[in-house]
Amino acid sequence: MRNRTLLPLLLGALAVLALVMFGGPGLLDQPSQTTTAGATTTAEATSRGTAPGPGSPSGPVAPAPAENPSGLAAIRESELPPEGRRVLALIRAGGPYQYSQDGQPFGNFERLLPRRDRGYYREYTVPTPGEPDRGARRIVAGSGGDKYYTEDHYESFTFIAEGS
Repeated sequence: MRNRTLLPLLLGALAVLALVMFGGPGLLDQPSQTTTAGATTTAEATSRGTAPGPGSPSGPVAPAPAENPSGLAAIRESELPPEGRRVLALIRAGGPYQYSQDGQPFGNFERLLPRRDRGYYREYTVPTPGEPDRGARRIVAGSGGDKYYTEDHYESFTFIAEGS
C-alpha cells in the first residue's frame, strides 16, 4: 500500500523537474533573445531569411554560433578578409583545402587559446595575396565549433563571430 501512495508523488515530482529543466509549455513559442558575443536573435535571423516564418515550424535555420569561450576580442565573419571567409566556408563544407597542411592538429603551444585536449584544434591556411608561401594568416577551428583568426602566425588571435 505504501508504494501506491509514493507513485503519484514521484510522478508529480518528475513532472515538475521536467518543467524546470525544459522550460515548460510554450518554450518554443518564445522568441530567442540570446546575447552572447556573435549570437543571433530570432529577429536578426528572420531578417536574413534564416529563421522559420509563421506557419513554417521547420524552415531553414542557421546553425547556432559558437560561444566565445576564450575571452579574446571577437571579429565578425563579415570583417574577415575575403580569403578568410572563403576558408571558413571550406571548413564548414569539409574541404577541399588548398594546402596539404590544412586540417592538421594545432598544438596551441602559445597557450593563447583555451586549453583543450590534444587534437581539439585544427589549423587552416588563409592565403595572403602576393605571398610566395602560405603566409602568416590562419584560422584555427576547435571541435566544439569555436573558431579563431590570426594574421600574425599565432602571435595573437581573435574569436570569429560566425554569421555576423
